Parts: sequence; C-alpha cells; structure tokens
Amino acid sequence: MKGAAAFSIALTASTALAGVAPLAPRASSLTAVTVKGNAFFAGDNRFYIRGVDYQPGGSSNVADPIADSAGCTRDIAEFTKLGINTVRVYSVDNSQNHDACMNALAAAGIYLVLDVNTPKYSLNRGDPGPSYNDVYLQNVFATIDAFANYTNTLAFFSGNEVINDDTSTSCAPYVKAVTRDMRQYIGNRNYRRIPVGYSAADVNDNRLEMAQYMNCGTDDERSDFFAFNDYSWCDPSSFQQSGWDQKVKNFTGYGLPLFLSEYGCITNTRTFQEVASLYSTQMTGVYSGGLVYEYSEEGSGYGLVDINGNSVSELADFNALKTAYAGTPNPTGDGGYSSSTNASTCPPESAQWNVTSDALPAIPVPAEKYMSSGAGPGVGLSGPGSQNAGTASKGTATAGSGSVTASATGSSSTSTSSAKKGAAGALRAPEMSVAPIVCGLVIFVSTFLGAALL
Repeated sequence: MKGAAAFSIALTASTALAGVAPLAPRASSLTAVTVKGNAFFAGDNRFYIRGVDYQPGGSSNVADPIADSAGCTRDIAEFTKLGINTVRVYSVDNSQNHDACMNALAAAGIYLVLDVNTPKYSLNRGDPGPSYNDVYLQNVFATIDAFANYTNTLAFFSGNEVINDDTSTSCAPYVKAVTRDMRQYIGNRNYRRIPVGYSAADVNDNRLEMAQYMNCGTDDERSDFFAFNDYSWCDPSSFQQSGWDQKVKNFTGYGLPLFLSEYGCITNTRTFQEVASLYSTQMTGVYSGGLVYEYSEEGSGYGLVDINGNSVSELADFNALKTAYAGTPNPTGDGGYSSSTNASTCPPESAQWNVTSDALPAIPVPAEKYMSSGAGPGVGLSGPGSQNAGTASKGTATAGSGSVTASATGSSSTSTSSAKKGAAGALRAPEMSVAPIVCGLVIFVSTFLGAALL
C-alpha cells in the first residue's frame, strides 16, 4: 500500500477463546474461484482479476469498508461502471458483520481479495521473530473465520510488502510460515480451499527470488498463488519498453497463478495502456490479471475517485480505466494457461537474498490449538496489538508439519489433504537460522528511517 505509515508496537494483547465451531455458511451467490495449474477458474471458466485496490481513508485513517454498508452501496455503483470483478481490501475489522456488503458485492459479480493483517496485528519487518506469535495468529485466523464462508472471498494475502529491499529478505521465512499456517487453518477448519498467497513489493532485486521461495519446498510450505506490485509501465509505453516482456519470460513455467496486486504508474498521465497487454495472450499464459491502485484519492495522486461523505466524484483516471477495460475483452478459451503445478527450486543465498536456510519457523505452540478448536472472536481494529505479545516460535518446523489433518472441500494447486505429522510433533530442538538476528539489526536502522512495521 503506497505511503503506508509506521505503526506503534503494542505491548499487550488478549488470547482467544477455544472450542469454537466453524462458522455456518452465509448466503452468497457467486461461484467460488479455485486454482488449477497456474491460473484461477470459476467453475470451468478461466478467471482473470480485473479490479481495484479499495481502502477509503487509506493508511492514515484505517477503517473497514466492508463493514460500512452505506459506503459499500455507494461504491459498488462505481465499480459496476468500471466493469470490474474484484476489489482488494488491505485491512478489515474482524469483529464486525460483513454480510450486507459481501452479499451486495456478490450480487454485482464482484469478488474480494483480502489482506489479513491490520496496523496492530502484523509482522514487524524490523524484528519479525517476536511478532510471529500466537496472539498475532489468533487474529489472522479470526479474520479467515469472518470471511471464509462467503463464496466471493477470492483469496487471502498473508502479507503485503513485508520485504521491501535487500536488507529485509532475511525475514522471508516468517512470511512463508504465516502463509503455511493460514493454509493449514483453512484445511483443518474444513473450509473450502480459499487460495492464500503473498503480495510482494515492486523491488527488482528480489522479486523473482521471493516468487521462487513462496513456491519451493513441500506442498504444505508452498503458496497457492503469488502477486506483486508493479509500477514499471508508465504511459506512454509498451510491452517491451516497460520490461513486462522480460517479466513474462522470467515467470514462464512458474507453477502458481500470478497477478499484479497493485499497478498504475502516475509519472505521466494515465491512459492504462497496460490493460490491453495484461489481458492479451502476450501475458495470460503466465498472468491472471491485476488490481489498479487505487479506488479513492488519499493524497498520493493515485485515486480514481474523490469521496466526500456520500458523494463520489469521478476523476480523469476513472474514465481512462473504464475505457481501457471496456476496450479489452478477455482471451477466448483458457488463455494459454498451464496445468503444471511444479514447485520451484528454493533460491540460493546471495547479496540480494539473505535467507540462509530453507527451514521455516515452527508454529508457536500456543497457536496449535486453534487448528482444532478454532480461533475464537477477532479483536477488530481497536485491539491492543500483537507485535510483542504472546509466545513466539521456539524452534524449526519439519517439512510436512503444515499439512492439514482434516479434509477441505474444493480444489487447489497443491495437495494438503493429509498430514505426515501433527503440528505438535513438528518441533525439532531449536536450531533457528541467523534470520532473527539479522532482522533484529534491521529495526535499529528502520527506527530512524521510519515504517518499520507493516
């Protein structure tokens, strides 16, 4: 999320109630999206994400747009004009009811891609070890509970731009561990297999390495998809001039669905020329669409509309995107997708990739109970926070320990239908890599640069 502010580290947090049954299915009319090979499908039809990033208020005034039924109704009218099928929301209040907006979105043919983190409940880029704890995971799982039974919940993001330069790559194991834990929770709670993945920053030095890393290892350690933010196409440009042709080449053969979690450079006037390439067979064999940043103007110049109370004013970029979408149909058939789900090779350590081991942190012991008993109620946006609360991971997970122990419904690119070992038996004697030490050093520098937390 552009211009995201640093957030305070919370010192205390409450634990969740155990013994909670999975939520009953809610009314929702859209066909659930699934993963097949390197693409998304709605039933037998290839699904391309055509959407916008949606967080009115931005990072300076975080509020849940899906709990605001009046605002949701106001904005769905604009979404319909744009012709989109997906919105991405960066933060929600998991203590609120979302039925009205989610059903209204479904009625308009719109899916939700949801980030599960909030300003107070997220990994600390500067010192991720303590922030990967049971209090944090309880709130993440509670967010899954709140949205899992809407059929128009397309996917969950486990993190957004946690790694944003060369110095923070050593924190990747914690991002991957959260992704593993979310996938295991969804399976163990017997929800449909909602795709879980990561939204990477627009960083050339380690974008490919992060994609490989999120798709390497055992099936339980792999993501369901990978997304990244890309502002390299600045109109006027082209498929070759922007470098998008090389990215397609680099990601050809990648075994997961790939899409742009943010795009739309504002260096020059935006005409969204990239839309024509993104939904053409130049790219659809590798990419599954993307999300334009961003719906509402929040002071950074990226907005498609201005919101003033109940009124919406469409800006020039709104009409430009509307025209671009209307003039760009999806390819016929399956768009050249690949049915392959091959895992990547984990990237080697390098100057741009400071991950010293392929092993992941084990799930914090107190969080293991949520896999069978449920997470309990969420604390919403006003909770005390999780950054230094609860119990952190105490060891390294064995490969396969994130496999589910209950059968989930639906299909997925990777199989997690049976467990080799339960999470409780997955701990080896502590042998953590140097990542926590290196990440701990980062916070000293980040304190002076700002934005240490996501």
